[in-house]
Amino acid sequence: MTDLYEAGDINQTDGPTGSDDVDDVDDELDDVDDELDDVDDELDGEEDDDVVGQGNELRAVDGGTPLSVLTYLARSLSNEPDAVAIDTEERRSGVRLNLHVAPEDMGRVIGRRGRTAQAIRTLVNVAGAKDGVQASVDIVDD
Repeated sequence: MTDLYEAGDINQTDGPTGSDDVDDVDDELDDVDDELDDVDDELDGEEDDDVVGQGNELRAVDGGTPLSVLTYLARSLSNEPDAVAIDTEERRSGVRLNLHVAPEDMGRVIGRRGRTAQAIRTLVNVAGAKDGVQASVDIVDD
């Protein structure tokens, strides 16, 4: 049986052309997924004392679940977790979380082309949906 591709062809199906990089990214994504499962399990065990009902809608007081998720994610990504600070602003449409990190950690939190920042925003918004609020994240450059 002959190979479909000759040596040096750019369409090789295996070899050193990035398969290790894909495996590394998959491993990192699995680790993040496991950590998020742990956070979800921790949050399920907590009382929801930080959520106040108003009629048919719920609103988070001081950030609630979105704040907890953002804190965990930002501290996990940062080389200086003690430098992570989050300010909360309650708004009519929900809660806005302003994330402050050390200048050296800014690139890690934002990620290439802002993909990490977008993933953080998505996860925090989903956590807000659990509390019945719309949560948004702003990464503040000090």
